[in-house]
This record gives sequence, C-alpha cells and structure tokens, in this order.
Amino acid sequence: MNMQFDVEFLLGHMNYWLFVVLMMTGLYIVVARGNLLKKIVGLNIFQAAVFMLYISMGKISGGTAPIATGNPDEIYSNPLPHVLILTAIVVGIATTSLGLALIVRINESYGTIEEDEILELDRIKSDEEIEKLKTEASNSK
Repeated sequence: MNMQFDVEFLLGHMNYWLFVVLMMTGLYIVVARGNLLKKIVGLNIFQAAVFMLYISMGKISGGTAPIATGNPDEIYSNPLPHVLILTAIVVGIATTSLGLALIVRINESYGTIEEDEILELDRIKSDEEIEKLKTEASNSK
C-alpha cells in the first residue's frame, strides 16, 4: 500500500471516523461520570453519533432525490434513513426532556444529582428503616 491510498481512505471515510469518536466519547461520559446531568449529555452525544451514521449510510455519491424523472439509469439516494432519523430526533428530544424532568425531581428529593451521593443516602435511609422495624418488633414483644 502506498501513502496516497491511506490518506485517501482516511479522508474518504472521515464521517465514519467522526462517528466512532463521537460514539466512544458519549459512551465514556455515560459510564465514567456520576453526575446525572452529564449522563444525559453523554446520551445525547451518543445519539447524535448514531444519527450521523444512519445519514451517512443513506447518502450515495452522485445520487439525487428520489423523484421520478423518466430516466431509468438515474441513481437515487435512499430517503428512508433520513425519515427514520427525523422520527428518532423527536423521540430523542422527548427522552431528554423526560430525563431532565426526572433529574429535577431527584434533586428536589435528595438535594443532589451525584449518583454516589444518592446511593449513599438511599443506603442510610434503608438502614434507618431496618433499625426502626427492629425497634418496633422488640417493643411489641
């Protein structure tokens, strides 16, 4: 392989490289961060990467809009991925808004949006409830 082919290959598939970088960045943010708001942002980055992949697959070089022109040799781009992405964008916005609403409610209940602190508060609360039940059981005997 010569160097020209490698550079041409890399530049010709730039949208796929960007897809991989965005997807891995979004996945890392979701997995590595404990802040619930950052997890929502990571999911949105991941989602944008998937949108970019589907749109890239739907485009054909030299393809035109799928409008019947009477020319049987015309090459058309597939419109289905673009239509599916429009639906996915609407679903993504609804999912993001629901996630943000849940984060607001969690913040009102716990006073934090850090995952570790929420789990610790839940553990403390469950320990207190167990002790309360034990006390009630011993008092009733």
